[in-house]
Amino acid sequence: MTKRFWKTVSLLFIALTALPAPSWATGYTQTKYPIVLVHGLFGFDSLGPVDYFYGIASGLQSGGAKVYVTTVSAANSTEVRGEQLLTQVRQILAATGATKVNLIGHSHGGPTSRYVASVRPDLVASVSSVGGVNKGSRVADVLIGAVPDVTYSVANAVAGLISFLSGSPTLPQDSVAAAQSLSTAGTLAFNSRHPEGVPTSACGEGAYQVNGVYYFSWSGAQPYTNVFDISDPVLALTALAFNGAKNDGLVSSCSSHLGRVIRDDYAMNHLDEVNQMIGITNLFETSPVTVFRQQANRLQGLGL
Repeated sequence: MTKRFWKTVSLLFIALTALPAPSWATGYTQTKYPIVLVHGLFGFDSLGPVDYFYGIASGLQSGGAKVYVTTVSAANSTEVRGEQLLTQVRQILAATGATKVNLIGHSHGGPTSRYVASVRPDLVASVSSVGGVNKGSRVADVLIGAVPDVTYSVANAVAGLISFLSGSPTLPQDSVAAAQSLSTAGTLAFNSRHPEGVPTSACGEGAYQVNGVYYFSWSGAQPYTNVFDISDPVLALTALAFNGAKNDGLVSSCSSHLGRVIRDDYAMNHLDEVNQMIGITNLFETSPVTVFRQQANRLQGLGL
């Protein structure tokens, strides 16, 4: 009886050790290369106590990841933002001694990260696009045709204020260039120059690996998720631009696809994807912080 008991315990122990590490385990997010977070349109690293990637950097760091949050122009073309990001990637590599980085970009940060991976694939281990505008946004298409020039001037002023408050007052702002870059026509032109990881079908997956760089994406598909979130009614309104197509309020699910699609139907909206506003997200969906931690563990499993 005693021998059978200990044999059972031993088999149970072996089975447990064979299971994947839980998301709270030490080292769960410890990637080989630093993780670099890249914000989207009108984004920032932090404004006072509020981080753009709210609670996400600390969530990744708690599991062992080295995390860097970059700041590029709040509003500008993908190429301008991409060059700014490339400069910061070089600085991060110089400071850490690492040879590559894992880029994770939200919204316009997705194409911005793709630009760096396209022009300098030797510096990038992976690109993860979160709600990325990889095939344009119908919201941008509508705004380009409907917004008067004075609105762009106001948008430039707002973008400049965001950059000033986040400690980057010298970054150039160009809301017209940003809108064009995020439009369907603008992303089509960008994709012709930087096609890596972009699906060739309307709503499929792209190449998982190009020039040594791994490509991933995920996104939400529920514009209204929490009655206490003041941004949700706005996203519910902008969602109407998609004529019923699955979207997160600003980007259609199909447009968000890049490389390996982790999921395109999280019960999240565009801001929930980065745990905004200030952590008020869907109570009945996986925490956005957990989703980022899972991706870090996925990168770890690939030796990245």
